[in-house]
Amino acid sequence: MSDMTQNRTQNAEGEFEPPVQTRKNIKRGGGDPATRGRTTIADGVVEKIAGMAAREVVGVYAMGSGLSRTFGAVRDRVPGGAKSVTRGVKVEVGEVQTALDLEIVVDYGVAIADVAQAVRENVIAAVERMTALEVVEVNIAVSDVKLPEEADEEPESRLQ
Repeated sequence: MSDMTQNRTQNAEGEFEPPVQTRKNIKRGGGDPATRGRTTIADGVVEKIAGMAAREVVGVYAMGSGLSRTFGAVRDRVPGGAKSVTRGVKVEVGEVQTALDLEIVVDYGVAIADVAQAVRENVIAAVERMTALEVVEVNIAVSDVKLPEEADEEPESRLQ
């Protein structure tokens, strides 16, 4: 509903014309649209973002511990199964902040401290850009090193 006022105007002959209805401009809602409601972000969303960002870093071979990677490899081979981007990622999400724990496997020969720093920077940038949450910490545990002579744990499927 809107407020209506009646304006009467007089024409050149001095006669009053029928009333004209006009709308008053009323500001509705009171304030910035960004403050009208609340956005919540599920832990799984932050886990996916962090998992993808960590995997983008050169020197990261895989995510998760040996056991979780083994189960993941089996799960990936099941028809309809999808590769889990959240493997090796744990998060705690609050209203405005988040904290992350990552477990990674690095390639042999890379500087682990440099890889960890690059992972931390990439994860923080991606999570803060996409969610607007403040990342208070990113803890990285290196659980294994992928040696060049080791066979891949997730071989390609024989089916094409």
